[in-house]
Amino acid sequence: MNVNKILLAAGLSTLSLNTLAAAFQLSEHSASGLGRAFAGDAAIAENASVVARNPALMSQFSESQLSVVGTYIVPDVSLTGESAPAYSNAAALNDDSIAPEAFVPATYYVMPLDDKFALGFGLFSNFGLATDFAEDYAAGQLAGKTEIITVNFNTSVSYKINEQLTVAGGLNVVYADATITRHLGDLSNALATQGLAIPSSTTGLDLEGDDYGFGYNLGVAYDFDENSRFGFHYRSKVDITFDGTYSNQLPLIPGVFDNGQSGAVQPGTVDLELPAIAEFSASHQLGDKWGVHYSVLWTNWSSFERLEAYVPSQDEPVFEKEENFSNSFRYAIGADYQLNAKVKLRAGIAYDETPTDSQLLSISIPDTNRLWISAGANYLLDDSSSIDLGVSIIRGQDRTFTEKDDAGGEWEFNSEGHAFIVSAQYNYAF
Repeated sequence: MNVNKILLAAGLSTLSLNTLAAAFQLSEHSASGLGRAFAGDAAIAENASVVARNPALMSQFSESQLSVVGTYIVPDVSLTGESAPAYSNAAALNDDSIAPEAFVPATYYVMPLDDKFALGFGLFSNFGLATDFAEDYAAGQLAGKTEIITVNFNTSVSYKINEQLTVAGGLNVVYADATITRHLGDLSNALATQGLAIPSSTTGLDLEGDDYGFGYNLGVAYDFDENSRFGFHYRSKVDITFDGTYSNQLPLIPGVFDNGQSGAVQPGTVDLELPAIAEFSASHQLGDKWGVHYSVLWTNWSSFERLEAYVPSQDEPVFEKEENFSNSFRYAIGADYQLNAKVKLRAGIAYDETPTDSQLLSISIPDTNRLWISAGANYLLDDSSSIDLGVSIIRGQDRTFTEKDDAGGEWEFNSEGHAFIVSAQYNYAF
């Protein structure tokens, strides 16, 4: 029994746990978009956050603009144990605080160069997550502390071909950092029957690494008439190789802990592909007061087939875990209403598909379909500045699944994942 391999495999697969869009994708780019559940975001040119959703819209600005965004995420993710191996019990699997609260900032800047060209910069995130189980969690070999942070440094240029059509292209530089820790859990009880006294909090995996990756983005905006605009945005995949350190506190016991390190540190690598994203949006102005918007967002999750981890001492991967994700879609529709000269109200609803394979569900990926209900507002401070506020309630479907460990034990879970999001944004034109 190579327990160490199982710990590593389970740990790394948790890169996909309980985030706020499909798998570990993030949608929280702006407060203005959040208020509409991001409906129409590739076709609406309200502020500089267009750099993230469709840089072709930069042609709509006659002066430079800066947007600063802060989004606070309050997840409500819980697991309930349905059954457990003989050396544990189902009640020990219950946990209602595995996903910590998070703050996600973003900054954007758009600068028109002339009546044809515009330049934009963005600092934001498209992927990320954080989960944290207690060190003595019963299924510690399947769950522990997992954190992945990505930052997208985006530079784009738009070109206005004519009064109706604008195109754009840009470069994405993505920095990613990951920390993964796993513990022995109640597997220590099974080992105790073999005369091995190893605490449940013993670290079975500690992996830390970071890397830079590169990609590109393309955008198109088409004004059908003065009241209708269509937009399309494509963001390429980005390949990340996490280079860092790997260690564990397990003793080297052939046949039990074949890769026990007893705290020794060695290099470790994990390859991860951040998938391509494409979005089509439309925006329609219905008179002076009302606007209606909709979007379809596609994510190329089918490229995420498996995870592999390597250490220098072995030619073969220390683990290979099948994921078999499918491409997913996110559908959104929203509206806004100009209440008066200073206040615009927003609302929207969205349905977010999970890419996970129902036959491969695990505690590390209890991902599910999600429903977004959003509302927000814009307030004009003066001719040059405004603020946006947005809130969303995300409701996920419950899922029940069974997972086996390498010792043959079966763990059955029921997962629930919901969230509350609030975002604020300041826009300044100059």
